[in-house]
Amino acid sequence: MRVLIIEDEPLIGLELGRIVEEAGHVSIGPVATVEQALAHAPRADAALVDLGLADGMSGSALARRLIDRFGIQVIFVTGSPQDVGHGLDGAIDVVGKPFSDERIRRSLEKAKGGTQGHALNVAADWP
Repeated sequence: MRVLIIEDEPLIGLELGRIVEEAGHVSIGPVATVEQALAHAPRADAALVDLGLADGMSGSALARRLIDRFGIQVIFVTGSPQDVGHGLDGAIDVVGKPFSDERIRRSLEKAKGGTQGHALNVAADWP
């Protein structure tokens, strides 16, 4: 699976890339803006999306476009999981920061299984 990492914090982006690759997937990015994400989206099967990007709190709107326009499996990775609300219809999961390798791997397995469209439980794994 090709996973687009959309994260404006360079160290977090690199860490997510490491986890993605160790899980046997291909990492694309990290990218930090909506424009960069849309440029790489046609090559991606899934995306790890932060809510706050370099160009503002644009992660939710970007996720909607990734789902609707490209059919990408979206996983939110954010320090503010409560701001996702009841989730974005079609998103796979919401992972709170800080996250563990295992938590990201579980979300990637959900994406690989194609469970898009199920209701999100935002508080399920967030302290």
